[in-house]
Order: sequence, then C-alpha cells, then structure tokens
Amino acid sequence: MSKKHVLFISGSLGLGHVMRDLAIATELRKQNPNVELSWFAAPPASSVLKDAGESLLPENDRYFNFNDQAENSASQYKLNVLAYLIKSIKGMELNARMFLEVISRNKFDLIIGDEAFDLAHALLDKRIDLGAPFVMIYDFIGVEAMSNSILEKLGIYYFNWDWSKHRKLYDDTPNIGLFIGELEDIEDKRFGMFLPNRRDFTRTYCNVIGYTLQFDPADYADITKIRSQLGYGPEPLIMCSIGGTAVGKDLLELCGLAFPIIKKQIPNLRMVLVCGPRLSANSLKILPGPEIKQYIPDLYKHNACCDLAIVQGGGTTTLELTALRRPFLYFPLEGHCEQQIAVASRLIRHRAGVRMNYKDTSSELLAQQVIAHLGQKTDYADIPVNGSYEAARLINDKVK
Repeated sequence: MSKKHVLFISGSLGLGHVMRDLAIATELRKQNPNVELSWFAAPPASSVLKDAGESLLPENDRYFNFNDQAENSASQYKLNVLAYLIKSIKGMELNARMFLEVISRNKFDLIIGDEAFDLAHALLDKRIDLGAPFVMIYDFIGVEAMSNSILEKLGIYYFNWDWSKHRKLYDDTPNIGLFIGELEDIEDKRFGMFLPNRRDFTRTYCNVIGYTLQFDPADYADITKIRSQLGYGPEPLIMCSIGGTAVGKDLLELCGLAFPIIKKQIPNLRMVLVCGPRLSANSLKILPGPEIKQYIPDLYKHNACCDLAIVQGGGTTTLELTALRRPFLYFPLEGHCEQQIAVASRLIRHRAGVRMNYKDTSSELLAQQVIAHLGQKTDYADIPVNGSYEAARLINDKVK
C-alpha cells in the first residue's frame, strides 16, 4: 500500500499543543502505518518535535514564531490578547504565503492544523487551494474582550466575526473540525451581536472528541514508585511551572518569595521551579532555597508525584493535573480570555484546582494557600481522555 503524506501544523503558543499533537500522531501511526508525517512548528515546539525524531519541513525556519508576539504583549503577569492578535496579523500573512509555496511544491494527502488560524484564513479568503482535505483542531471557540475599552471590544468582535466564518471550511467540503474537550466547555452564547451561537457552531461543525493526553493516567497512580524513579524522596514536594513561554516569570518569583514562609512550618519542604525553554533560569530574582530547573521534558511525570502544583491557567497543564488527580493552584493570566474564562470554567465544572488571582496574591497569602492544600485529597470529576484515539480515527478516515 502506498504511503500517505500528511502535513501537521502544530500552531499556537508554548508546548501544550505540540504534546497533544504528538499523542495524536502516535495514535494515527498505530491505526495507519502507511502515514508519513511532515511538520511545521515554531520554537520551542519545533525542538520537541526534533527530539521526538519527527521530520520538520526545510521551510520550517521561516515559520513565524507567535510566542515572540505573546511575550511582547505581556507584562506583570498580564497578556493583552487584542494586542497579541493585532501583532500576529503580519505573521499570519507570512505563514500563508509560505504555505502556498510549500503546497505548490509538495503533494499532501491530508493537512492537519492545530489552531492553524493563518491557514484557515487563507482558505476562507480563497488565497490558497490545498488540494487535499483539511483537519482543523480547536480547544476553545471564540475570544472575549477583557476590558471596557471600545477599541478592544470592536477588535474582538471583528476576530469573532472572522471565526464564525469557519463554517465555510466545512460546508460541502471534505474538511473536518476537531474540538478537544467536551461540548460543555463551550459557552452557550453568541460569538457577538447578530453572530452565531458558539456551542451550536461547535455541535454543527466540529467533532467533539474528549481530551487528549500523551500518557495514561493509570500508569501514574503509584506515586511512591514514580518518585523513586525520578529521584524524589518522601519529603513534601511542590512543582511550580509556567509552560512554554516566558510570560509567567512573575509567578515563579512569587513562589520563590513564598518558599521561606512555608518552610517555617514545613521544614523538609522541597520546591522546584521550572522555567521552561524560553525563560532563563538565571533571570529569576529569588533567594536561595527552591530548586530552579531550566526545562524538564515530560513534566507531567513530575507533576504526577507532587503534593501540590502551582501553575499558570493553561489548558494542557491543568488538564493533565486534573487527569492525574493532583491538588493544584492555578493563576490565569490577566487579560487572557481563554485562561480566565474557558479553562477556568472547565476546571470549575470538573471540580479541579484552586483558582488564584496574581494581582491579589501576596507571598503570605500564597504560603497560606499552599499549606492549606498541600497533599490534599481530590474529588475531581471523571473526564474523557480518549481524544488521541478519536482524533486519529477521524483523521485516518480522510487518508485511507
């Protein structure tokens, strides 16, 4: 049987998306060994793909890095989503032109885009013809204005209007949309005045497939065993991480300030601060005490055996902690509508984690919350984690 050539575009920010994309790719190869994957991704996701032995296209060095735009739009633990979107428009155009060049020189049997809005917009504007089915992956639908600024509200309305046009990608086409999550994760409201309902849009145009993990939570139920494998002892362990961008630096420094306060009550406490691939460990302004790690591959293994995690409100890490049933405090980035609304609402529905607000949290308050929740038993809702299998099944139907 002939090989099926598939292009996988791992878009969006940080590392959460590329981890789920690799999980989907692994399952896709199990279901169809004839699939041959090529990739586009920006750093740090591109480094993860290389380490996993995946094949990046030669043009990948030209793939626009939206992480830079996010970090340039953030300060003091606040991300202005509208500013980020506006700064990203040029990058989306550059990527669309590059996609056109690549597709004109290569024959793909299928193209997958994880939040590849740059390619989706080019398709909607008929600036590009893929010559193959397109699979678009979402994990939230629509954006929100997070201030009373008229400019922000107008800008967000425009982006939601553009998003609502995605229905044209799927009407009378071989394309499909995949939504990572549950239908209840989508707010039952319009994209905006006179625009379609978001949940109805998802129900009509997307396959809702559950959550996607790169591991089986059952493999990490024996915490003592995992600790031993990773070199941890029986001491209370706190893992603090901010994901794949440098935006959360302030949160790590707040954890560092809280450490000596907690240590007074829990003398054998161990706290690990994970900077991630885009934040230098030397840039943190903290006193000695916590361990500082530049980057930990497969961080979920370490979170699986911690007594408490302190994290940003990112969708992937909080989902992993929910599936692993570990106690955690999460700090949604201010101004980041996905973390403030979509992810936070999902966590409330799953009874998972304790929400904190960065601007209202002193080192003393954080220490109190840590002591109150360290090692606490959890009662999270059961969640569907077969998304990788379902995604691969639906994708495979398009390349058989």
